[in-house]
Amino acid sequence: MAEVRRRIVIVEDQTLMREGLRMLLSAQIHLEVVGEGVDGREAVHLAGQLQPELMVLSLTLPGFDGPESLRAVRRVSPGTRILALALDRSEEAICSALQAGACGYVMKDSSGEELFLAIESVLAGEKYLTPAIAATVVTHLLGHRRLRPAPAATGDLSDREREVLKLVAEGYRSKTIAEALGLSPKTVEKHRANLMKKLGLTSIQALTALAIRKGLVTPVQDSRLEGSALGCPEPKSPQSR
Repeated sequence: MAEVRRRIVIVEDQTLMREGLRMLLSAQIHLEVVGEGVDGREAVHLAGQLQPELMVLSLTLPGFDGPESLRAVRRVSPGTRILALALDRSEEAICSALQAGACGYVMKDSSGEELFLAIESVLAGEKYLTPAIAATVVTHLLGHRRLRPAPAATGDLSDREREVLKLVAEGYRSKTIAEALGLSPKTVEKHRANLMKKLGLTSIQALTALAIRKGLVTPVQDSRLEGSALGCPEPKSPQSR
């Protein structure tokens, strides 16, 4: 049985950038670019007409109000998850985009590998932030949302769990952690689940905040946030199409 392809729309006004994105994504057997646009108006039109699973949306379109256009796309296609492509690394821009409905925020100078990681994460129902800016959002959460302290102390963790906690908070993926510690990815996932349970946490941003408070990592280090706490739609199952 042929694999169901995930439907994607690209909105980017720079022709070379847009064509490059189309070539990169179309080369993936499980992805299908079903539409392209060059401005915010076309983004809304394509979202309403095609109802894609994912929209890769530039936030630097001419005459483009990023947050409002994000909200407009979400209004006409609530099930579409949006990956924002940006140049602005400021806390205000990042948080505004996330609050308006972006499920991921990737810088335009990111690598193709990171773009694919962001797309896969967003399609899987996670949040994704370029590691270089993730610490900005962690700092924002610590300063403005006052994340609840974990009921357990990190002193209750095993040495291995503390190692996994530090590496997860620094933004490393399970496969990379497994290779670094000589474990299997499944074992790393089990350690991460145990960490969440022991510490009473439910998200990577909370885990990262705890690690920062305990001095295991600092806010300037790389990290990646997961979860759908800022209103991203649940990912559609490919089998539902």
